[in-house]
Amino acid sequence: MVLPVVAYGHPVLRKVCDDITSAYPELQKLISDMWETMYHTNGVGIAAPQVNKPIRLFVVDTIQIVENFDEQDKLDYPNEKPIKKVFINAEKIEESGKPWAYNEGCLSIPKVREDVSRAQTVTLRYLDEKFEAHEETFSGVTARVILHEYDHIEGKLFIDYIAPLKKRLIKKKLEDISNGKVKVDYRMLLPK
Repeated sequence: MVLPVVAYGHPVLRKVCDDITSAYPELQKLISDMWETMYHTNGVGIAAPQVNKPIRLFVVDTIQIVENFDEQDKLDYPNEKPIKKVFINAEKIEESGKPWAYNEGCLSIPKVREDVSRAQTVTLRYLDEKFEAHEETFSGVTARVILHEYDHIEGKLFIDYIAPLKKRLIKKKLEDISNGKVKVDYRMLLPK
């Protein structure tokens, strides 16, 4: 089932999310619904707070990004290893590598894109959908998507990384999103 995406301004997007156990109600259905919602909205990742669940859960699929790399992308990211994974109770262990800028967007902040600088590599400890533990290092575009989704479970948004002047320039767009004055091809849950 495609779930509504929480719009900018909703308090759940600013909450540091809670760990869960395998007993979390209807967890496998939620994961399935998150995948369906992510694909329906043409996203490459989605976090539980974006579907109004303040829990430490996100899903990422960078396969579609890498499959659509142009020749320059292939040169820029020669070692890119795409993934399709579920991350539960993720804990960031380390970020490394020279920060690099990339134009990011967010399903909760539609029609707003800005360059965000992030580390090249991230190491995470997490559980998969079977609650098996992993510690893994990711790099390139995949690391960026993971860091973006990880921020969601920490109550952060990509716009938190942009300069104050740029934030002022998009203030009206953010207000419009919060008020439902944005046209998207998916349902949104507006702030109360």
